[in-house]
Formats: sequence, structure tokens, C-alpha cells
Amino acid sequence: MLRDTYNVILNITMLTYLSKKSLELLITFFGITLVSFFLINLAPGKPTDVLSDLNPKMTPEIRAIYEKHWGLDKPVHVRYFVWLKNFSKFDFGNSFSSDSRPAWDKIKERLPITILINSISMFLIFIIALLIGIHSAVKPNSLSDKITTTGVFIGFAMPVFWLALILQLILGVWLNILPVSGIKSLNYENLSLMQKISDSARHLCLPIFVTVFGSLAGLSRYVRSTMQEALSQEYIVTARAKGLPENKVIYKHALRNAVLPVITIIGLSIPGLISGSVIFETIFAIPGVGQLLYTAAISRDVNVIMAEVVIVSILTLFGNLLADIGYALADPRIRIAQR
Repeated sequence: MLRDTYNVILNITMLTYLSKKSLELLITFFGITLVSFFLINLAPGKPTDVLSDLNPKMTPEIRAIYEKHWGLDKPVHVRYFVWLKNFSKFDFGNSFSSDSRPAWDKIKERLPITILINSISMFLIFIIALLIGIHSAVKPNSLSDKITTTGVFIGFAMPVFWLALILQLILGVWLNILPVSGIKSLNYENLSLMQKISDSARHLCLPIFVTVFGSLAGLSRYVRSTMQEALSQEYIVTARAKGLPENKVIYKHALRNAVLPVITIIGLSIPGLISGSVIFETIFAIPGVGQLLYTAAISRDVNVIMAEVVIVSILTLFGNLLADIGYALADPRIRIAQR
């Protein structure tokens, strides 16, 4: 009876906690879209300038017709509410570029390659950072710890664009080992299945390496810190006193507790699947969402930019919600404190 009552109270508390968090995230989301829309429209020029500036036949009258057609003649607050109304119907509007395609269509055709590259990168970052962090925590201040620490912080200190250009020059131009741009070769359609897989893998090597090498430092140091804290706990001392093998103590007992905060950080890194792709997709000429965001920003394509802002915002808030749920499930005190 007492257990059933406890479960009911626990479920009510969790539902209350989730409802409050969801409302907070909804308000935050609309705040992000409001600020983003106004900041984008504060930039000098208009989306139609890209078309009119390159057209010697463009007269002020024709320019005014274009602006009226796109609704750019209205005040910015009116345009925001129009955008918000369309967004409520999952309509991001058409691109201001010459093709005038729906913004969402342009994004979703580029989304798979961006998700693929960043998913592989995040998986490798997690595995490699875990191995480096565990080794550094088990053998602190050893020669190998100092070498790995120096290596990952060199990668952290290097500008991503500089590292990418250096690797393109050395591995692509001088040694001709790896392709320097794109995601497939010109003769891709004539290759066999295995050759296509090999060709795609060779094209993805450099962008994935650049992403992984530049992101290892923070996560590996965090793993090292949490592992050292876990290894200093009393239950680890007790496990060792009972004569358990060291590998079992490290990988079963200590790692299980140390990895939980790391998983939370990975969850909060979900927005990097899109926002972090701008640099390497532009440098390596990869037709992904990051490259699309760069070209949209250059051409002041407001609808495409806002569509990507919405996607990144949703991913960010979703990652935060997952982290909050994870902490609430792990620690009931958080649920009670947030009531």
C-alpha cells in the first residue's frame, strides 16, 4: 500500500516537473525565434539586393515590386508575426534565391550528409575521449598522460579552418592520398558498390578527422576528472579491498558512475550536428546544411536562415530537456526542488 502511494506521488511529481520544464522550453523557443528574426533583419541590405545588384536592368520600380511580393515592404514586427503564423503550419516559406524553392526542401535534402558526418564524429569523439580520459585518470601525471594531454590540447588550440587547409595541402595536394573536397568522385556512378563505399569513406576522412581532433580536449579532460573523482570514492576502496580485479573495478564500478555526466554532455552537443558544420562543410565543399547556412547568410536568405535557426534551437532545447529528465530520474531531489 505504501509502495503504491509512493509510486503515485513519484509519477505526479515527475509529470509536474516535465510540464514545468516543457513550458519553460516553449517560452525560450519563442524568445529565440523573436531575437533571431529581429537580429537577422537588422543586418544592412535586403534579400532582394542579391538579385537586383547583379541585374543592370533592375529599376527602383521593379525592386519595389519584388519587395512587395516577398512582404519586405512591411515593418519587421509584422513580418515576424506572419512568419510565426506560417511556422505554426510548419511552413518556413520559400527561399529568396533565384530558384525560390521551399526553405525546408533545401534543408532536408542536405540534412542526411550533415547528420552522417557529425554522428560518426561524435561517436569517435566519445570513444576516443573515453579511452584517453580513463587512461589519464588511472595513470595520472605519467608520460603517456602528458603526451595525450599535450596532443589533445594542440588539437583544441588549432583553428579548425587552418588545420583543414594544412591537411588539404599535405594529404591532398602534395601526397595525393585523400581527396580535398566533395563527397564523391566524378566517376562515382560507374563504380561498384564496394568502390562507392571506399570512395565515400576517403572523401569523409579529412572532415571527420578535423572535427574529432579539434573536439577531444574538453571531453577527455572531463572524463579524466570524473573518473578520478569516482576512483577516490569509498565504494572503490571497498571493491579493491575485497580483491576484485583492477579492470573490473575500473570498467564496471568506477566507469559506470563516471560516464553519466559525460553522456549528458553528449546529449547537449546535439545542436553541433548542424551549427558546427559551417566551417568544415564550406572548406571541404560538402553539400550539407552548414554550407547552406553559410550561403544563405551571404545572400541574406532570411527564410532559410530562420529555418536552420529553428532546427538548431529545437535540437538545443531537446538536448537540455533530455539532460533534465536524466538528472531528475537519477536524483529525486531535483524533481522535488523544482516543484
